[in-house]
Amino acid sequence: MCVQDTDELAGKSMEKQEKPWQGFSFTEEDHVESWKHGSPSPRSTTDQLSSGNDSPIFNSSPLESICEDTVVVDRKQNNLGNFVPAIRSGEWAHIGGRPYMEDTHVCIVDLAKKFGYDVLDREAISFFGVFDGHGGKGAAHFVCDNLPRVIVEDADFPLELEKVVIRSFMETDAEFARKCSLQSALSSGTTALTAMIFGRSLLVANAGDCRAVLSRLGVAVEMSRDHRPCSIKEKKRIESLGGFIDDGYLNGQLGVTRALGDWHLEGMKEISERGGPLSAEPELKLITLTKDDEFLIIGSDGLWDVFLNQNAIDFARRKLQEHNDVKLCCKEMVEEAIKRGATDNLTIVIVCFQSDPPPPCVVQKGALRRSISAVGLHNLRCLLGEN
Repeated sequence: MCVQDTDELAGKSMEKQEKPWQGFSFTEEDHVESWKHGSPSPRSTTDQLSSGNDSPIFNSSPLESICEDTVVVDRKQNNLGNFVPAIRSGEWAHIGGRPYMEDTHVCIVDLAKKFGYDVLDREAISFFGVFDGHGGKGAAHFVCDNLPRVIVEDADFPLELEKVVIRSFMETDAEFARKCSLQSALSSGTTALTAMIFGRSLLVANAGDCRAVLSRLGVAVEMSRDHRPCSIKEKKRIESLGGFIDDGYLNGQLGVTRALGDWHLEGMKEISERGGPLSAEPELKLITLTKDDEFLIIGSDGLWDVFLNQNAIDFARRKLQEHNDVKLCCKEMVEEAIKRGATDNLTIVIVCFQSDPPPPCVVQKGALRRSISAVGLHNLRCLLGEN
C-alpha cells in the first residue's frame, strides 16, 4: 500500500499540501502507485562505496514546521542540485525490561552484492530493517534472515522496487507459514520496517508499529505510520475481512493490525487472495532525498513509547553534533530510553545521509505557529482515521 509524503508538526503533524493516504488490494497484477516530489532524480553511476557502517557510501518539497523547543527551520525551494547522499549507519539493541529479547535488525551496505546479484553500471542499494517480534523470536529472525534475499531474488529486482518490496513481504510471510507447519515451535509474529536507499531515493516499507522518522534540517518528518487498532481505516479493513476490535486489540489478541507470522492464531490469516484481518502487506513511502535531509531513525515501538518523534530527532541531532559517531548516538538513545522508564525491548538503527554532523537550527523570529500538543494531535488523527 502506497502512502503520500507527510511531514510532522510537533512530533506527529502532516504537511499542508499532503494528499490522502492511498491504498490498493494486493494481487499478482497489482499496480503500485509511485509518489515522489517532482520528477525522479537520475541515478548516479559515480557512487563510491566504502566499507564499515560509519564510513560514508556515496551513492520534496520544502517543509515548514515547528520543533518542540519552538525552533522554526527556514528552507529553500530548490535543494536537489547535485546532492549525493553519503550513507553511514549505526545500530544498538537492548533487552530492556523484558525477560526475552524478541527484536532483531539488519544493516546491509550493498543488498545485491551480499546475495551475489551483480549488474554492471548499477548503483548500490542499501537495506536497513528493524523487526519487533511477539510471542517468541522465531518470526522476527526468520523475516530478518530471509526478506532481503526474497527481495533480491524477485524477477523485477531492482527495476520495480516498490512492487518487489510489497510482494516480498507477502512471500516471506507465506514462507514462514510453511516453515511453521513443519516446526510448530517457531510459531510467533513480528512487525517489520525496512528502509532502502538507492541514489537519491529513500523507500520505507512498514507493517506494524515500528517507526521511521526523518530529520530534515532538524524537523521530524514521519516516514511511516503505526498500524494499530485505533485507526479507523484499519478497523474498517479488518471488519470487512471478518475480524473485530475488542478493547483495543485485533480479535481481542494483538495490539497491531499488520504483522508477518502469527499463522497459529485462529482467525487472523487466510491463505487466499482475500487474506485475513491481520495483514502482512506493508505501506510504502518514497521520497527524493535533498541536502536538507540529515538522517533517518528506525526504531522498534519500545523506543517510541518514551520518545516523541521530534524529541527523538532533537536528541539524536545534539549527540551527532557532539561527536558525529552514529553507533554511539544509537547507544545513547537506548540508554536514555531506559532512563525514561522504557519497559519493552529496544532496537534502533540510524542512517545518516551526510558526512558532516547536522548544522545548528536557524531560528526565524516572528514565524512561530500555534498548535495542539503532539499527543492531542495523535488522538485526533486516530479518531479521524488518519493514523
